[in-house]
Amino acid sequence: MTSRRTVLKSAAVLGAVAPAAWAAPSATPAWPSKPLHLIVPFPPGGSSDFIARLIGKPLGDLLGTTVVVENKAGANGIIGAATAAQATDDHTLLLSDMSSLAISPLVTKEMPYRPEQLKGVTMLAYSPHLLVAHPSVNASNMAELVALSRTRPLNVSSAGSGSANHLGVVDIALRSGLQWQHVPFRGGSAALGDTAAGNTQLCLNGMLATLPLVQSGRLKLIGVSKRTRMALIGNVPTLAEQGVKDFESGTYQGVAVPATMPAAMAERLAAALVAVIRQPDVRSRLTGAGAEVMTTTPKETTEFLQRESRRWAQVIQQAGAQLEGNA
Repeated sequence: MTSRRTVLKSAAVLGAVAPAAWAAPSATPAWPSKPLHLIVPFPPGGSSDFIARLIGKPLGDLLGTTVVVENKAGANGIIGAATAAQATDDHTLLLSDMSSLAISPLVTKEMPYRPEQLKGVTMLAYSPHLLVAHPSVNASNMAELVALSRTRPLNVSSAGSGSANHLGVVDIALRSGLQWQHVPFRGGSAALGDTAAGNTQLCLNGMLATLPLVQSGRLKLIGVSKRTRMALIGNVPTLAEQGVKDFESGTYQGVAVPATMPAAMAERLAAALVAVIRQPDVRSRLTGAGAEVMTTTPKETTEFLQRESRRWAQVIQQAGAQLEGNA
Protein backbone atom coordinates (compact mmCIF):
# COMPACT_ATOMS: atom_id res chain seq x y z
CA MET A 1 0.00 0.00 0.00
CA THR A 2 1.30 3.45 -0.89
CA SER A 3 1.88 5.54 2.22
CA ARG A 4 0.83 9.18 2.56
CA ARG A 5 4.47 10.10 3.06
CA THR A 6 5.46 8.39 -0.20
CA VAL A 7 2.67 10.15 -2.09
CA LEU A 8 3.69 13.54 -0.70
CA LYS A 9 7.32 12.88 -1.52
CA SER A 10 6.41 11.86 -5.06
CA ALA A 11 4.23 14.92 -5.42
CA ALA A 12 7.23 17.05 -4.50
CA VAL A 13 9.26 15.31 -7.20
CA LEU A 14 6.45 15.85 -9.68
CA GLY A 15 6.30 19.54 -8.84
CA ALA A 16 10.06 19.84 -9.25
CA VAL A 17 10.14 18.33 -12.73
CA ALA A 18 6.83 19.61 -14.12
CA PRO A 19 7.24 22.28 -16.79
CA ALA A 20 6.71 25.91 -15.87
CA ALA A 21 3.85 26.15 -18.37
CA TRP A 22 1.89 23.66 -16.30
CA ALA A 23 2.04 25.90 -13.25
CA ALA A 24 0.24 28.71 -15.06
CA PRO A 25 -3.54 28.07 -15.10
CA SER A 26 -3.99 30.67 -17.80
CA ALA A 27 -1.64 28.78 -20.12
CA THR A 28 -2.89 25.23 -19.61
CA PRO A 29 -6.32 23.93 -18.57
CA ALA A 30 -6.45 21.80 -15.42
CA TRP A 31 -5.49 18.21 -16.17
CA PRO A 32 -6.54 15.57 -15.42
CA SER A 33 -10.13 16.70 -15.12
CA LYS A 34 -11.64 13.19 -15.00
CA PRO A 35 -10.47 9.56 -14.50
CA LEU A 36 -7.60 8.35 -16.67
CA HIS A 37 -8.28 5.37 -18.92
CA LEU A 38 -5.19 3.12 -18.97
CA ILE A 39 -5.42 0.60 -21.79
CA VAL A 40 -3.42 -2.64 -21.62
CA PRO A 41 -3.55 -4.20 -25.11
CA PHE A 42 -2.98 -7.74 -23.80
CA PRO A 43 -4.96 -10.16 -21.60
CA PRO A 44 -4.65 -10.20 -17.79
CA GLY A 45 -1.65 -12.00 -16.30
CA GLY A 46 1.09 -10.66 -18.57
CA SER A 47 3.89 -8.17 -17.95
CA SER A 48 1.95 -5.12 -19.16
CA ASP A 49 -1.02 -6.02 -16.99
CA PHE A 50 1.23 -6.59 -13.94
CA ILE A 51 2.79 -3.13 -14.24
CA ALA A 52 -0.48 -1.35 -15.04
CA ARG A 53 -2.10 -2.68 -11.88
CA LEU A 54 1.03 -1.97 -9.86
CA ILE A 55 1.13 1.72 -10.80
CA GLY A 56 -2.57 2.46 -11.29
CA LYS A 57 -3.48 3.55 -7.77
CA PRO A 58 -0.28 5.47 -6.91
CA LEU A 59 -0.47 7.25 -10.28
CA GLY A 60 -4.05 8.26 -9.58
CA ASP A 61 -3.13 9.39 -6.06
CA LEU A 62 -0.32 11.54 -7.40
CA LEU A 63 -2.43 13.16 -10.10
CA GLY A 64 -5.52 13.53 -7.94
CA THR A 65 -7.76 11.27 -9.99
CA THR A 66 -8.70 7.63 -10.54
CA VAL A 67 -6.89 5.37 -13.02
CA VAL A 68 -9.13 2.76 -14.65
CA VAL A 69 -7.18 -0.15 -16.14
CA GLU A 70 -8.80 -1.92 -19.09
CA ASN A 71 -7.45 -5.02 -20.82
CA LYS A 72 -8.32 -4.58 -24.48
CA ALA A 73 -6.58 -7.54 -26.09
CA GLY A 74 -6.51 -8.80 -29.65
CA ALA A 75 -4.39 -8.86 -32.80
CA ASN A 76 -1.14 -8.89 -30.83
CA GLY A 77 -1.90 -5.63 -29.09
CA ILE A 78 -3.10 -3.77 -32.16
CA ILE A 79 -6.75 -3.46 -31.08
CA GLY A 80 -5.88 -1.81 -27.78
CA ALA A 81 -3.23 0.40 -29.39
CA ALA A 82 -5.73 1.52 -32.03
CA THR A 83 -8.24 2.47 -29.33
CA ALA A 84 -5.62 4.63 -27.62
CA ALA A 85 -4.37 6.14 -30.89
CA GLN A 86 -7.86 7.22 -31.89
CA ALA A 87 -8.88 8.65 -28.49
CA THR A 88 -9.58 12.39 -28.41
CA ASP A 89 -10.31 13.01 -24.72
CA ASP A 90 -6.69 13.61 -23.53
CA HIS A 91 -7.32 11.09 -20.73
CA THR A 92 -6.55 7.83 -22.55
CA LEU A 93 -3.14 6.17 -22.07
CA LEU A 94 -1.58 3.00 -23.45
CA LEU A 95 0.74 0.79 -21.37
CA SER A 96 2.34 -1.75 -23.65
CA ASP A 97 5.38 -3.79 -24.56
CA MET A 98 7.08 -1.11 -26.64
CA SER A 99 8.89 -3.66 -28.82
CA SER A 100 5.54 -5.09 -29.91
CA LEU A 101 4.35 -1.56 -30.60
CA ALA A 102 7.33 -1.05 -32.93
CA ILE A 103 6.94 -4.46 -34.58
CA SER A 104 3.21 -4.37 -35.37
CA PRO A 105 3.47 -2.06 -38.42
CA LEU A 106 6.22 -4.31 -39.82
CA VAL A 107 4.12 -7.48 -39.83
CA THR A 108 0.56 -6.19 -40.28
CA LYS A 109 -0.70 -5.40 -43.76
CA GLU A 110 -3.76 -3.39 -42.76
CA MET A 111 -3.16 -1.40 -39.60
CA PRO A 112 -6.28 0.21 -38.08
CA TYR A 113 -4.19 3.23 -37.06
CA ARG A 114 -1.06 5.01 -38.23
CA PRO A 115 2.03 4.66 -35.98
CA GLU A 116 2.41 8.45 -35.92
CA GLN A 117 -0.98 8.69 -34.16
CA LEU A 118 0.79 7.60 -30.96
CA LYS A 119 3.69 9.30 -29.21
CA GLY A 120 5.90 7.90 -26.48
CA VAL A 121 5.81 9.33 -22.97
CA THR A 122 8.32 7.25 -21.01
CA MET A 123 9.64 3.74 -20.58
CA LEU A 124 8.85 2.16 -17.23
CA ALA A 125 10.61 -1.18 -16.89
CA TYR A 126 12.67 -3.83 -18.62
CA SER A 127 12.61 -7.53 -17.91
CA PRO A 128 14.38 -10.16 -19.98
CA HIS A 129 12.70 -12.99 -21.78
CA LEU A 130 13.11 -16.47 -20.33
CA LEU A 131 13.37 -19.44 -22.68
CA VAL A 132 11.51 -22.21 -20.90
CA ALA A 133 10.52 -25.79 -21.65
CA HIS A 134 8.00 -28.24 -20.31
CA PRO A 135 9.71 -30.51 -17.73
CA SER A 136 9.22 -33.51 -20.03
CA VAL A 137 11.55 -31.98 -22.65
CA ASN A 138 14.86 -33.84 -22.42
CA ALA A 139 17.08 -30.74 -22.45
CA SER A 140 18.29 -28.48 -19.64
CA ASN A 141 20.47 -26.05 -21.60
CA MET A 142 20.82 -24.62 -25.09
CA ALA A 143 23.33 -27.22 -26.31
CA GLU A 144 21.02 -30.07 -25.33
CA LEU A 145 18.05 -28.24 -26.83
CA VAL A 146 19.85 -27.74 -30.14
CA ALA A 147 20.78 -31.44 -30.24
CA LEU A 148 17.23 -32.49 -29.43
CA SER A 149 15.78 -30.11 -32.03
CA ARG A 150 17.81 -31.85 -34.71
CA THR A 151 16.37 -35.25 -33.88
CA ARG A 152 12.67 -34.41 -33.74
CA PRO A 153 10.39 -31.41 -34.35
CA LEU A 154 9.68 -29.14 -31.40
CA ASN A 155 6.97 -26.51 -31.12
CA VAL A 156 7.17 -23.15 -29.38
CA SER A 157 4.31 -21.01 -28.10
CA SER A 158 4.21 -17.23 -28.17
CA ALA A 159 1.96 -14.29 -27.33
CA GLY A 160 0.98 -14.06 -30.99
CA SER A 161 2.33 -14.00 -34.53
CA GLY A 162 4.63 -11.03 -34.95
CA SER A 163 4.91 -10.41 -31.21
CA ALA A 164 8.27 -9.48 -29.69
CA ASN A 165 8.68 -12.92 -28.14
CA HIS A 166 7.70 -14.64 -31.40
CA LEU A 167 10.39 -12.71 -33.27
CA GLY A 168 12.73 -13.47 -30.37
CA VAL A 169 12.44 -17.22 -30.94
CA VAL A 170 12.73 -16.64 -34.69
CA ASP A 171 16.00 -14.83 -34.01
CA ILE A 172 17.23 -17.63 -31.71
CA ALA A 173 16.35 -20.23 -34.35
CA LEU A 174 18.11 -18.28 -37.10
CA ARG A 175 21.27 -17.84 -35.02
CA SER A 176 21.24 -21.52 -34.01
CA GLY A 177 20.39 -23.01 -37.40
CA LEU A 178 17.13 -24.48 -36.12
CA GLN A 179 13.50 -24.55 -37.16
CA TRP A 180 10.75 -24.78 -34.55
CA GLN A 181 7.03 -24.98 -35.22
CA HIS A 182 5.37 -21.79 -33.98
CA VAL A 183 2.07 -21.93 -32.09
CA PRO A 184 0.63 -18.42 -31.52
CA PHE A 185 -1.70 -17.54 -28.67
CA ARG A 186 -3.67 -14.49 -27.64
CA GLY A 187 -1.22 -13.18 -25.06
CA GLY A 188 1.80 -14.41 -23.15
CA SER A 189 -0.14 -15.85 -20.20
CA ALA A 190 -2.09 -18.17 -22.53
CA ALA A 191 1.14 -19.24 -24.25
CA LEU A 192 2.79 -20.00 -20.91
CA GLY A 193 -0.24 -21.94 -19.71
CA ASP A 194 -0.19 -24.13 -22.80
CA THR A 195 3.49 -24.95 -22.38
CA ALA A 196 3.05 -25.61 -18.64
CA ALA A 197 0.25 -28.01 -19.57
CA GLY A 198 2.58 -29.88 -21.93
CA ASN A 199 0.70 -29.08 -25.12
CA THR A 200 3.68 -27.13 -26.47
CA GLN A 201 7.29 -27.81 -25.59
CA LEU A 202 8.90 -24.37 -25.54
CA CYS A 203 8.04 -20.76 -24.82
CA LEU A 204 9.95 -17.48 -24.78
CA ASN A 205 8.20 -14.95 -22.58
CA GLY A 206 8.79 -12.00 -20.26
CA MET A 207 10.26 -12.81 -16.86
CA LEU A 208 7.54 -11.09 -14.82
CA ALA A 209 4.91 -13.59 -15.93
CA THR A 210 7.22 -16.58 -16.46
CA LEU A 211 9.30 -16.71 -13.27
CA PRO A 212 6.47 -17.94 -10.98
CA LEU A 213 5.95 -20.98 -13.22
CA VAL A 214 9.69 -21.71 -13.15
CA GLN A 215 9.81 -21.35 -9.37
CA SER A 216 6.86 -23.72 -8.97
CA GLY A 217 8.52 -26.35 -11.18
CA ARG A 218 5.85 -26.23 -13.88
CA LEU A 219 8.39 -24.99 -16.42
CA LYS A 220 12.11 -25.67 -16.88
CA LEU A 221 14.45 -22.73 -17.47
CA ILE A 222 16.81 -23.08 -20.43
CA GLY A 223 18.33 -19.60 -20.54
CA VAL A 224 17.79 -15.88 -20.07
CA SER A 225 17.84 -13.31 -22.87
CA LYS A 226 19.74 -10.68 -20.84
CA ARG A 227 23.40 -9.95 -21.61
CA THR A 228 24.36 -10.64 -17.99
CA ARG A 229 23.35 -13.36 -15.54
CA MET A 230 20.79 -12.76 -12.81
CA ALA A 231 21.14 -13.85 -9.19
CA LEU A 232 17.34 -14.01 -8.93
CA ILE A 233 17.30 -17.10 -11.16
CA GLY A 234 20.43 -18.73 -9.78
CA ASN A 235 22.89 -17.26 -12.28
CA VAL A 236 21.54 -19.46 -15.07
CA PRO A 237 23.74 -18.86 -18.17
CA THR A 238 22.46 -16.34 -20.68
CA LEU A 239 21.45 -17.50 -24.13
CA ALA A 240 24.37 -15.51 -25.56
CA GLU A 241 26.76 -17.44 -23.30
CA GLN A 242 25.19 -20.67 -24.51
CA GLY A 243 26.04 -20.05 -28.13
CA VAL A 244 23.26 -17.73 -29.35
CA LYS A 245 25.82 -15.08 -30.19
CA ASP A 246 25.04 -11.47 -29.17
CA PHE A 247 21.40 -12.33 -28.50
CA GLU A 248 19.42 -10.06 -26.20
CA SER A 249 15.71 -9.43 -26.01
CA GLY A 250 13.06 -8.72 -23.44
CA THR A 251 9.89 -6.91 -22.63
CA TYR A 252 10.28 -3.15 -22.54
CA GLN A 253 7.21 -1.71 -20.87
CA GLY A 254 6.30 1.90 -21.51
CA VAL A 255 3.48 4.37 -21.93
CA ALA A 256 2.27 6.07 -25.10
CA VAL A 257 -0.56 8.55 -25.65
CA PRO A 258 -2.45 9.92 -28.64
CA ALA A 259 -0.24 12.28 -30.63
CA THR A 260 -2.94 14.93 -30.22
CA MET A 261 -2.41 15.20 -26.45
CA PRO A 262 -0.97 18.67 -25.68
CA ALA A 263 2.72 18.67 -24.76
CA ALA A 264 2.13 20.14 -21.29
CA MET A 265 -0.25 17.31 -20.40
CA ALA A 266 2.14 14.67 -21.74
CA GLU A 267 5.00 16.21 -19.78
CA ARG A 268 2.97 16.24 -16.55
CA LEU A 269 2.03 12.61 -17.16
CA ALA A 270 5.67 11.67 -17.84
CA ALA A 271 6.82 13.31 -14.61
CA ALA A 272 4.12 11.50 -12.63
CA LEU A 273 4.91 8.12 -14.19
CA VAL A 274 8.63 8.49 -13.48
CA ALA A 275 7.91 9.51 -9.87
CA VAL A 276 5.60 6.53 -9.34
CA ILE A 277 7.81 3.86 -10.91
CA ARG A 278 10.71 5.08 -8.77
CA GLN A 279 8.79 4.84 -5.51
CA PRO A 280 10.68 2.37 -3.26
CA ASP A 281 7.71 0.02 -2.81
CA VAL A 282 6.96 -0.06 -6.54
CA ARG A 283 10.64 -0.55 -7.45
CA SER A 284 10.90 -3.33 -4.86
CA ARG A 285 7.93 -5.20 -6.34
CA LEU A 286 9.45 -4.95 -9.82
CA THR A 287 12.93 -6.02 -8.71
CA GLY A 288 11.55 -8.98 -6.81
CA ALA A 289 9.77 -10.16 -9.93
CA GLY A 290 12.85 -9.80 -12.14
CA ALA A 291 12.34 -6.38 -13.73
CA GLU A 292 14.45 -3.23 -13.72
CA VAL A 293 13.11 0.30 -13.56
CA MET A 294 13.84 1.98 -16.89
CA THR A 295 12.74 5.57 -17.49
CA THR A 296 13.27 7.75 -20.54
CA THR A 297 12.30 11.14 -21.89
CA PRO A 298 9.66 11.31 -24.63
CA LYS A 299 12.45 11.85 -27.18
CA GLU A 300 14.39 8.83 -25.91
CA THR A 301 11.22 6.75 -26.01
CA THR A 302 10.70 7.66 -29.66
CA GLU A 303 14.33 6.81 -30.45
CA PHE A 304 13.91 3.42 -28.74
CA LEU A 305 10.88 2.63 -30.91
CA GLN A 306 12.88 3.56 -34.01
CA ARG A 307 15.79 1.28 -33.00
CA GLU A 308 13.46 -1.61 -32.29
CA SER A 309 11.78 -1.13 -35.65
CA ARG A 310 15.15 -1.33 -37.45
CA ARG A 311 16.32 -4.35 -35.47
CA TRP A 312 13.23 -6.47 -36.01
CA ALA A 313 12.88 -5.44 -39.64
CA GLN A 314 16.23 -7.14 -40.21
CA VAL A 315 15.09 -10.32 -38.43
CA ILE A 316 11.86 -10.36 -40.45
CA GLN A 317 13.82 -9.97 -43.68
CA GLN A 318 16.20 -12.81 -42.75
CA ALA A 319 13.38 -15.11 -41.65
CA GLY A 320 11.30 -14.66 -44.80
CA ALA A 321 8.72 -17.43 -45.12
CA GLN A 322 9.67 -18.84 -41.71
CA LEU A 323 7.30 -16.35 -40.13
CA GLU A 324 4.42 -18.22 -41.74
CA GLY A 325 4.09 -20.79 -38.97
CA ASN A 326 7.70 -21.60 -38.18
CA ALA A 327 10.23 -20.00 -35.88
